[in-house]
This record gives sequence, C-alpha cells and structure tokens, in this order.
Amino acid sequence: MQPRPLTGKVAIVTGAGSPIGLGRAMTLALVQAGARVAMLDVNKEWLEETASDVREVGGDNSVLTLVCDVADHGSAERAVRDTIAGLGGLHILINNAGIVNPSGYGGDNKPNFWDVTPRTWSEIMAVNSSGPFYMAKASVGHMIDQKWGRIIGVTTSVDSMYHEGMCPYGPSKACHEALVALMARELKDTGVTANVLIPGGATDTNMLPPELGYSKATLIRPEVMQGPVVWLASDDSHSTNGLRFIAHHWDESLPIKQRIEKAGAPAAWPQLGNQSINPWP
Repeated sequence: MQPRPLTGKVAIVTGAGSPIGLGRAMTLALVQAGARVAMLDVNKEWLEETASDVREVGGDNSVLTLVCDVADHGSAERAVRDTIAGLGGLHILINNAGIVNPSGYGGDNKPNFWDVTPRTWSEIMAVNSSGPFYMAKASVGHMIDQKWGRIIGVTTSVDSMYHEGMCPYGPSKACHEALVALMARELKDTGVTANVLIPGGATDTNMLPPELGYSKATLIRPEVMQGPVVWLASDDSHSTNGLRFIAHHWDESLPIKQRIEKAGAPAAWPQLGNQSINPWP
C-alpha cells in the first residue's frame, strides 16, 4: 500500500488548473499522499477539467475548486477563507501560479527590458510577486495559530532570473524567492516553514512558448515535482526551512540527508549577504 504521509492535511495549490502544469502534477501527488487540496486558478474550464482527473484518483471529496486571482488581495483572502470553511483547515500553501510575457521570451520574440510595457510589467509582477505575498499573508495566521504549516514557493532557475529577454518574468521570480527567504527567517520557531521548489530547467508546461524550439524529449516533465513536494509538505520536513530545492536532482534512492544535500541549497543567495558597512542588528 502506498504511504500516505499527508493524511489529515489540507493544502492550497495556486495555478492548479493547467492540464499539463506543475500545479496539476503537485495536486495529484498531494492527494495520492492523503491530503485534500483546494485547487486555485483563474481559468475555470481548466480547473474543472484537472479537478475531474484528480477526483478519479482521490475520490469526490479530495479536491475543492476555487476560481481565484492571486493578484487581487481580496480574492486571495476569500480563497483562504473558503478553503478553511470547505475543507476544515489549512496546513500547506503552494504558491505556484505564474505568468510569462504575453509575447513569450527568447528567440525572435526576445524583448529588451526597455521594450516591456508598463502594463506588462505590472501584470506579471502582480501575479508572480504580489500573488505569493497575498496568499502567504492570508494563510500564515492560521498556520501560526496551529503551530504547523508549510509554505512552498515555485520560483525559477537563478540564470532565468536575469537572462536576456526574461524581463519581467525573471525579476518577478527573484522577488518571490527573496520573499520566501525572508519568510523563513521570520517564521523561525513557529512550526511553520518556507522553502522554494523548482523543476530545474525548461519544463513541458503551457508556460514554455513553442517558439523557443526545445525538443519535447529534452524537457523536464512536471511530475519531477511530485516526490519533493510531498516530502516538503510533510511532518518529516519540520527542520527544513529557507532552502531551495531543484526537483530534477531529487533522488529518492538516496537517504534523506544525502537527498537534501544533492537537491537543496539556501534560498535567495545568502552567500552574497553580510556585505553592508552597517550590517543589520
């Protein structure tokens, strides 16, 4: 019988609707591990389609679907309230929702930062940077009160954060990762942890524009997120806080200590810190 380490836990996964997305893969893994999941997305059609697939695995009561725009703080707050009311609690928040430049990036569509319109900048920063903040802010009080919680942020590879043509997607994900690192420090000793999980490279999802020309055979599969996300969401990860994990390097054949060493590193580049003339007290 498959282990179910998340039995009794309730999770929120944002950006869960895409039929080939990271959110779908992580939702399936959480449900298979025993959790019930509130699936959030702005695309109602995708959301219901993916939820139907998940219910075939976990049963009718395994998921709750909520149309939510994480870029709107009121919508985020309602989603958290509806999750607690509908599923009876909240233990795990996975900030996965994200959008890319409308025209794609790379190839012939590669924009310079000065080509990015103020509207595009604002829209992408709102989803990718403000969204994780709104969701975490709405969720964390409940988690602190129960002295247990897991916040997992899906950012991106570091080189993607400053690669040419990646504005504003790259900077927005860098902001998200810095937020996770800050949250991890402020949540120390509360029973709530904050960590980053990324696939590790170009992944076969709707986020990847076809004009980049990747061979499908070379792309990382979304399912690579499943093993590490279940572990990060579980009781077993209680001492893991403020790290970033590359899912592609997560090797379940290794003992957990070696697995963490192989796939993990501190979030948000603390090795570059402590450079201030007047360091923080």
